[in-house]
Amino acid sequence: MTNAIIFALLSLCFAGLNDVAFKRYSAKDRSRGMLVFGIGLVWALLQCFTLLWKGAIPHTDATTLIYGLLAGAILTLSNILLIESLTHIEVSLGSTIYRLNTVGVALLSFLFLHEDFRLMKAVGIGSGVLAVLLLAHQSRESTDGQSHGLFLGIVIIASLLRAIYGVISKAGLNHGADADTMLLIAAGSWVIGGFLYARLREGRFRITGKKAAYALISGLLVYLIVNFLIAAVALGEASVVIPIANLSFVAALLISVVLGMEQLSAKKLIAVGCAIASIWLLS
Repeated sequence: MTNAIIFALLSLCFAGLNDVAFKRYSAKDRSRGMLVFGIGLVWALLQCFTLLWKGAIPHTDATTLIYGLLAGAILTLSNILLIESLTHIEVSLGSTIYRLNTVGVALLSFLFLHEDFRLMKAVGIGSGVLAVLLLAHQSRESTDGQSHGLFLGIVIIASLLRAIYGVISKAGLNHGADADTMLLIAAGSWVIGGFLYARLREGRFRITGKKAAYALISGLLVYLIVNFLIAAVALGEASVVIPIANLSFVAALLISVVLGMEQLSAKKLIAVGCAIASIWLLS
């Protein structure tokens, strides 16, 4: 197993923990914009500490700034669109569509990064997609058809943007952009995006102890998620490591079962099996 796969698996595990944390946060009517804002702050501070620990300074070359700003803006917009869609459609349906950015990553990597698309990789990605679909449920929201279709379209756009983010990050690294500076810019984008969403969309900007605690935990987890993912992308093919990291919902499922938040059904067990097969085929 290569270092790229190991880093992708670590990103997967921390993302699973973060999915559970977000699920618990969303169980009550709390500002999601404030959570994104708080996560961005914690993440940015940790990225600054990382630079200090390495004895480095942020790079200001054109390549790093262009790719960093572009990737940060796309990632932030992707997450905000996902949050917006989840206020109108079933969480499981929205999350399922969002995870299917794996397909977009594979196609975009083939078209723009000139990564190969061998049979084993295709089967591995297909197995991962099947794992996602097995956990999907039909939306049971009471919104009218037109409104429901609109927000389905929004989450599809969010999924596509998430795929574009992964490919842009890989392209930036290929062209010599500094990874730590790109991540610092992305964290700053979350701060700005979360603030604007909380103020303009939700109409509230209030910090509480609970929100701060969730932001601290999720901020640390997001820092670990993205740093391990960017390390995986730097060492391996985007069309391999990103689909593996996208299987974090399986880790979230297993953690939820252990915590008594969900029950393990036959369909979920099959989905876990498909995810494991996907990781094996891609590694």
